[in-house]
Amino acid sequence: MQLPLGLPALATVLTVSQLNQRIRESLEAAFDEVWVAGEISNFRVPPSGHFYFSLKDRRSQIAAVMFRSANQLLPFRPEDGMEVIARGRVGIYEARGDLQLCVEAMEPRGLGAQQLALEQLKQRLAAEGLFADARKRALPFLPRAVGIVTALKGAAIHDLLFVLRSRAPGVRIVIRPVRVQGKGAAPDIAQAVADLNRLGKPDVIIVGRGGGSLEDLWAFNDERVARAIAASRVPVVSAVGHEIDFTISDLVADRRAPTPTAAAAMVVPDERDLRAWVDRTALALRLAIQRQIGTQRERLAAQARHLRHPREVLKAMQQRLDELSERALHAVTSRIRFAQQRLRGGAERLQALSPLAVLQRGYSIARRVEDGTVIRDAANLKDGEHLRLTFARGTARVRVEDK
Repeated sequence: MQLPLGLPALATVLTVSQLNQRIRESLEAAFDEVWVAGEISNFRVPPSGHFYFSLKDRRSQIAAVMFRSANQLLPFRPEDGMEVIARGRVGIYEARGDLQLCVEAMEPRGLGAQQLALEQLKQRLAAEGLFADARKRALPFLPRAVGIVTALKGAAIHDLLFVLRSRAPGVRIVIRPVRVQGKGAAPDIAQAVADLNRLGKPDVIIVGRGGGSLEDLWAFNDERVARAIAASRVPVVSAVGHEIDFTISDLVADRRAPTPTAAAAMVVPDERDLRAWVDRTALALRLAIQRQIGTQRERLAAQARHLRHPREVLKAMQQRLDELSERALHAVTSRIRFAQQRLRGGAERLQALSPLAVLQRGYSIARRVEDGTVIRDAANLKDGEHLRLTFARGTARVRVEDK
């Protein structure tokens, strides 16, 4: 029997699928890891979430796929025209016999992935209007309560508390401790802003930390933090790093402070400055009234010089003017004195409500060392548990022996 096409007796006949499989295995063995530089084109994402695109240069192109399990780790979004360096393996799509590059990792060429992700996020949030000046709110002139979102162990909290207490001793301070860098910092900060809006009831919130590298400040470039600040019902001041540092939270916040110290000075006026302003205003008002009285007297005297009759009427009018002037000056002085008394009374009431005033009377605040929870009921304590007591000056760490 003659074999077709002169096929040798011992030859193996492959199906198309078997051939494509052998080609794929050979390619994957020979090109199990390659680095390819090229320009992305025909980028598309079907409902499966996989990335399909082509990598090309001036002379050639190759089909590429980046499966969802790999592309979820990308910090940036690929786009047509973007120059990238891709790492992957060469294979074949057996169903069609098409050569393709299976990409496992990818970096922008010339611009770091982290910086590119930051620029893309800025563009997206700006397009949504989150940076627009029209949506930024004015800070309250004299807040009764200030919320703080920062780390308890950083220099920022000490600077904030020092300035707030020295400028406005009576203002209530609500601190929501957070991690400000590292894994989990961004969702912690976003949740803290939401918690203060829901539970703390401040009139203004300061979100910030001390300076650091770009990586240290990266949590404040996170989209979750930006959207939490934008969703805040009360004005937010962003005070991240030093004056040269700039983050997305600075762009979204209602006000940006170059440092935490500047943020504290921005949200509360100095009580001493307020008192001086009242005194200056009172003096200016007295002088204005006296000038007005002097002007009216001069006008009256000028009219009197032109009138020959009746001089007695003019004298009576002058006497009446003097009487009214004295009454007006007395009334203004009384109102100024009353306003000063109200201001002093308000300052004393605010001082009485201050947590520091309570601590000055010998009380202390007990918090769990592990999470900072304030202890209000001894029944919630366990023997051997460690607490931190906050006094009017200083803190102490104690252990529960009995309850």
